[in-house]
Amino acid sequence: DLSVIYPAAHLFYIILFILLSVIQVKLWRLCDPELEQPSSPELTLHPGQGRLELVHFHPTSSGLLAVGAAKSPLIWDTSRQDAPLAVLEQHGDHLQSLSWKRDGSLLATSCKVRFDCCSWQLVCYRSVQNDHGLPQSYSSTLLPFSSPNLIPAVSHCLVDNSTRGVAMVPKVVLDVMSCEVMRVLQLTDSCIVPVSYQVPRKEFHEDLYPDTVGSTPAMSAEEWWQGGNKQVEKVGLNPDRRPKPKAPPAKQMPAKKEVARGGSKEARDISVENIFVVSPLSTPSSSADPSRSPSSTSGLSSGFLPSPRPTSKFRHIQGAVMHRDTHITNIRGLNLTTPGECDGFCVNRQRMAVPLAISGGQIAVFERSQPGKLPDTALPTIQNSVNVVDFSWDPFDTHRLAVAGDDAKIRVWQVPEGGLKETLTEPELILQGHTEKIYSIKFHPLASGLLVSSSYDLTVRLWNLESGGEVKILTGHQDQVFGMAWSPDGKLLATVSKDGKVRIYDPRKSTAPVQEGPGPDGPRGARILWVCEGKYLLVSGFDSRSERQLCLYSADSLSSGAIASTQVDVSPSTLIPFYDPDTSVVILTGKGDTRVLIYEIVPEEPYFMDCSCFNSPEPHKGLAFLPKTECNVRDVEIAVGLMLTKATVEPVAFRVPRVKKEFFQDDVYTDTAEWWKPALTASAWLSGSNGQHKKISLKPKDMTPVSEAPKEAPVRKYMPSSFYLEEKTDEQKKEELLSAMVAKLGNMDDPLPQESFEGVDEDEWAKYLAQIIVMGAQVVGRAFARALQQEYAASQAAARARSRTGQESAAASSITGMSLQEAQQILNVSTLTPEEIQKNYEHLFKVNDKAVGGSFYLQSKVVRAKERLDEELSIQSQQQKQPSQQNTET
Repeated sequence: DLSVIYPAAHLFYIILFILLSVIQVKLWRLCDPELEQPSSPELTLHPGQGRLELVHFHPTSSGLLAVGAAKSPLIWDTSRQDAPLAVLEQHGDHLQSLSWKRDGSLLATSCKVRFDCCSWQLVCYRSVQNDHGLPQSYSSTLLPFSSPNLIPAVSHCLVDNSTRGVAMVPKVVLDVMSCEVMRVLQLTDSCIVPVSYQVPRKEFHEDLYPDTVGSTPAMSAEEWWQGGNKQVEKVGLNPDRRPKPKAPPAKQMPAKKEVARGGSKEARDISVENIFVVSPLSTPSSSADPSRSPSSTSGLSSGFLPSPRPTSKFRHIQGAVMHRDTHITNIRGLNLTTPGECDGFCVNRQRMAVPLAISGGQIAVFERSQPGKLPDTALPTIQNSVNVVDFSWDPFDTHRLAVAGDDAKIRVWQVPEGGLKETLTEPELILQGHTEKIYSIKFHPLASGLLVSSSYDLTVRLWNLESGGEVKILTGHQDQVFGMAWSPDGKLLATVSKDGKVRIYDPRKSTAPVQEGPGPDGPRGARILWVCEGKYLLVSGFDSRSERQLCLYSADSLSSGAIASTQVDVSPSTLIPFYDPDTSVVILTGKGDTRVLIYEIVPEEPYFMDCSCFNSPEPHKGLAFLPKTECNVRDVEIAVGLMLTKATVEPVAFRVPRVKKEFFQDDVYTDTAEWWKPALTASAWLSGSNGQHKKISLKPKDMTPVSEAPKEAPVRKYMPSSFYLEEKTDEQKKEELLSAMVAKLGNMDDPLPQESFEGVDEDEWAKYLAQIIVMGAQVVGRAFARALQQEYAASQAAARARSRTGQESAAASSITGMSLQEAQQILNVSTLTPEEIQKNYEHLFKVNDKAVGGSFYLQSKVVRAKERLDEELSIQSQQQKQPSQQNTET
C-alpha cells in the first residue's frame, strides 16, 4: 500500500509509508526535487502484529499514526520506535478500513462480521483511556440498505482509463480565481490524471470558500495521548487577505515551476512534480485528452486539468469546410486504391490532379478557378497507358506534372494554359533507369528541374529534368522505402524504410547514407519530414502493436533513436503529414480517416503540443495544402487545404480564433518563404551551389499589426456576486423607484421658467390671446379647405390614369395576342427594365436558332414577347409623364 496523506504537519516535504508484505512500516522524507533523494528510510517501525494493511495519520497531532494490522489496529508515535502507544481491541474478523474523525477525537474502523458476508461492524475508539490505559471503544453492526435519493449525485466525470486509485488534493492548492472547488487525482496504469471540479462563476466568491484547515499541527502525539483536543488553526482562501510569502534566499530558491493562480504559500512551495508525476509515462504527450468535454449533471462542472507543461497558442485552432460555391462536385470514377506511398491526389495554386479508376492510368486535371458541378460526360484526361503509383506537381511550374508508373518509368506532362481541353497521350519527357516499380517521387524544394524517386530495386535516384537523365543513384536500403523528404536548405535527403531504419543522405558528396538510426517498429508504412528549421525529423508510422505513432529525431544524432514519441490511435492507414514552417504546426490525416490531427512541434519538452482536431462529415481520400498566400489573414487562417472525398473536392480553412481580427496578427504570421519560386537551377545545385528562398510579408497595407494596437484599459464587466445576492425589502425597492422617477422629472419644488417672465397686464394679455385664436382659426380653416380640394383633384386624376392605363394595357394584350404575364414568363423577366429585356431577348433568340437545334416557332414567341413588353414600357412611360405635368400646372 502507498499513502501520501499528511495534511497537518511538515509543510515542505512529503512522507511515504511502504507497508511491506512482512511486518514493517518504513517512513521516507522526500527532499526538494532539485536535490538528491534519500536512499534509505528515515524511520522503520516493527509492529509485530502480523500482516499490515492500512496506515492513516492523525489530522491534528504531529507524528501520530494509526496502523491497521491483520490482528488489531495500532496507534504509533513516530518519535518512539520501541513500541506503539496502544494496541486496540479487534471486534471483527478482517479489518477493511481505517479513518480518523476530523477533530481527531475518534478513530473508526470497519471489519466484516465473522460468518456473515453481508454485514459489517463499525468500531469507534475514544481518546479517553479506560482502566487498562487503552482508548475506550464501542461497536455497532451495520447492514447494507438501498436508498437512491439519500445521497443525490451532484456531478460526475467520465474518464478514459480504468481507475486504480483516487486522492483529493488540499484546498490550499485550488485555483480559487477560477472557482475550482475540488481537485482529485486519478491513478491509472501508467499515469496520474488531475480532474478539476469548478462552479461556473468568475473571480473569488466567499460563499464557496469558507476557512479551511491549515497545515500547522495543533499538538504533539504525547499531548493528544494525555487527553488534549486542540484543533488545527484555519486559514482563509481569499487571495487578497493572505500575506505575501517571503522569498527564500537565492541559493535555496527552487527552479521556476507553474503553480495555480490564486494559490497559497503552501501551494507555491509544493513542486509540480510532487503533485503530478509518480511514474514515467509511455509517451511524452498526456494520456488524457484536454479537449474532451466530460459530462456533467449539474451546475458544477468537472474536467481534466491542463497539464503543467506549456500549451500551444494554436490549441483552439478550428477547421471549417468553405462554402459550397467553392467545391468541385460530381467527380466520377475516382481511383480509391492508390498505393500507400501516394498522397491520393496533388494540388498547386491553379489546379489539382486526381487519379481515375479507368484503364490506362488516367489522371483528371481540374482548375481551381472553375468550381461547380462537373458534367456527366467524359472529361479530357492525361493517359499514362500504365497504372499510376505516384504523381507530383512541379513546385516552380504549375503546368508541369510528373507521374510515376508501375513500369519503372517517370512521365513528365505539360498541362496547357487554362487546363485540359483535350486528352493528352504524349508526355513531354520520359525518365527511365529504375529496374522495378517505383514507390514515390519528390521535387527538390529549391532547385528547379530536380527530381528524386525511390523504387522496388532498393535504390533512390536523382533526375535532372533539364538534361532529361539520371544524375545520382543512392544505395543502402535493405527493404522498401516508405518515404523521402528534402531538408529545408535542400542539402540533405532523409528516408524511412521498411527495414526499420531512418537514413540521411548528402547526395552531392556520397551515395551512401551519412547517418543512420532506428526507425518505427511497425512494417505497415511511414512518412518523414523535416521540422524546426531542419534540426529535427518527424516520422509518422506504426509501433510493434500496429498503433499509429509520431516519433521525433534529432537530425544531428539519428543513431541515438527518437528523442520523443507519442501514440495517436489505431488505424490501418498511414498518417500523411503537412508541416507549416512559419507556425511549426503539423497537420496529419490518413486516407479513409474522418479526423484531422493537429500538433505544434517545439524543439524542447514536451515536443508535441496537442491542438484541437477537425472532423469531416465523411471519410476523405486525401488532404493537400495550398501555399500560404492563399490564406485569408483577415480571418486568421494559417492553412488552407483541399479535401478529396468520393465525388467532391472541398476547400478546408484552418483558423485561429482571435478577438481583435481588425488587426494583423503579426505573432501568427511571420514572413513566409516564396517556395513557389526557384532559388537556383538543377545544374547549379549539382555543381555545389546552395540557395535560399526570399521571404515576403503577408500583412495587407490597410491593416495595423496587433503588436501596435492601442492598449485598452480593463473594464469590469460584472458586478460582485454580493450585489445580486443582497435581499432588499419592499420599502427599499419603493424608495429606489421613486428616486429614479424624481431624477428623471426633476425637482418639483424648483420654480418654472415662465414664472420669472415679465410682460403685459392681464387684461391686455386676454385681448391679444383672443385675437390670436380667431386669426389662427381662420388661417387653419382656409388651408385645410385648400388641401382637401387639392387632394380630391389628385385622387380623381390618378383614378382616370389607372383606368386609361388598364384600358391601354388590355388593348395592347389584345393586339399582340399575348398577356403581360405570359410575355414576362417567356423572356424570364421579373422587373420591366429595357436592359434586362434586351439582354434576355438576344440570348433566347440566339439559343433557339434553327441552326443550333431550335425552331422558328420558338423564335417567333420570343419576338412577340419582346414586342408586348416594349409596348408595356411605352404605356408606363406615358403614365409617368402625365402626373408630372399635372403637378406643374397645379
